[in-house]
Amino acid sequence: MNRVTFIVLLAVMVVLLSLAVAFNWINLSEAYGSGPPYYNRTANMDKWISPVPVLVAVDALMAVVVALVIYWVRCARRS
Repeated sequence: MNRVTFIVLLAVMVVLLSLAVAFNWINLSEAYGSGPPYYNRTANMDKWISPVPVLVAVDALMAVVVALVIYWVRCARRS
């Protein structure tokens, strides 16, 4: 693996991780609100759902993608 490919893969991983962090931040901020304690959750309690299951699924997918990229880079560097 040449140096340019390694740098591009590193940049892609940083962008993907940044997107995952932004996704988590936006969803948690929207779910729990910025007003009094858990304002958005109590305003429409009958319609509110927890964002945690979706966030766990997205984070698990991102962890798998990052692990696969790291594995691929390590295998490519050995050969």
